[in-house]
Amino acid sequence: MREQARQKCGSSVRQRGGRRGVAAAVAAVAAGVMTAGALAAPTASAATRPDSSPTRPDYVQRGLDGLVRADGVPAALASVRERAGHTRTYTAGVGDLATGSKVPRDGQVRIGSNTKAFTAVVVLQLVGEGKIGLDTSIETYLPDLVRGDGIDGNRITVRHLLQHTSGLPNYVKYLSDDVRPYAPRDLLDIALQHKAVFEPGKDWEYSNTNYVLAGMLIEKVTRHPLAEELDRRVIERVGLRHTYFPAPGDVKIREPHPKGYYQEAPGSPLRDGTELDPSWAWAAGQMISTNSDLNRFYTALLSGDLLPGAQLRQMRTTVPAEYFGPGARYGLGIVSRPLSCGGRYWGHGGSTTGYETRGGVRGDLRAAANIAVTTQPSDKGVMERVDGLVDAALCR
Repeated sequence: MREQARQKCGSSVRQRGGRRGVAAAVAAVAAGVMTAGALAAPTASAATRPDSSPTRPDYVQRGLDGLVRADGVPAALASVRERAGHTRTYTAGVGDLATGSKVPRDGQVRIGSNTKAFTAVVVLQLVGEGKIGLDTSIETYLPDLVRGDGIDGNRITVRHLLQHTSGLPNYVKYLSDDVRPYAPRDLLDIALQHKAVFEPGKDWEYSNTNYVLAGMLIEKVTRHPLAEELDRRVIERVGLRHTYFPAPGDVKIREPHPKGYYQEAPGSPLRDGTELDPSWAWAAGQMISTNSDLNRFYTALLSGDLLPGAQLRQMRTTVPAEYFGPGARYGLGIVSRPLSCGGRYWGHGGSTTGYETRGGVRGDLRAAANIAVTTQPSDKGVMERVDGLVDAALCR
């Protein structure tokens, strides 16, 4: 298979299919080539409370059904924690286009750049412990590593990395069609072959290279693998039972999940891209989770359960980031977006092969919502409708 076409997206790591080894290639061939027309008979369901009518789907269910029927996404999943504290989960579409199987309720998906929020939390915990200085240069911790045309690690601080103000080029733009396992240093080396985008602190531009360096920083300071630190400091701490950082070479999704699909070009058939080596994303986008776990994570984060007050305030100190939509702002690994009902919500969102996720938690913590679809739509209007549905869920 040829590498699928890349897509720019507000929270994109990289849309990528490619040659994922013999087993994955055989699985893709066995699944066949799927098209949006295969979605003619979607399934739809919502977990309901005793006082809810199962015959009258609410606005979230209707929204997911619309994404499947009108927009052609294979499946859509949602989890909403409402103001009264109730949590509802939803599904629409099919979990496997080849078999027509149901979408697993609250199934696992690849969460892409939501990983950045997890990585930023660990860095800021280390700041709170006095092991990292937020305004200290990356050169201090990773000497003689960050060098290139207009690039000098002495001038790039940890804050610059977490806030995407470093000016480092985004390695994702330069990944070749040679789909293979990557070490973090491989990804950094690809980026450093290219000129700086701007001087550190002078502008803002989304770059996954920043978070590869943040992951390398964590490993250098703690002397532990990034996955171990994420497990101990975040995942286990707030009880995320369905969230993990895949091991090197682990191409599968462990628990029940809908398959993820990609297109090699807009309008081309949907192909199965569920199994892949995610090492090209690493600390910038490698994690797997569920919508409910993401709601739990962002709620715990904004509640102060993961960071001391001083570091949480730093995380929530933002700069304009219209790249994520009108009025969006970027903090340290977290995005703030305006709500139509007033106020703002906090999250990140993620885009990776086969899956898009959007959502977050209200600033007043009264509601949380996350939605996933099982493809990366070429029509940006589709994800705008997903964003609108998140907004509606948080404003009810």
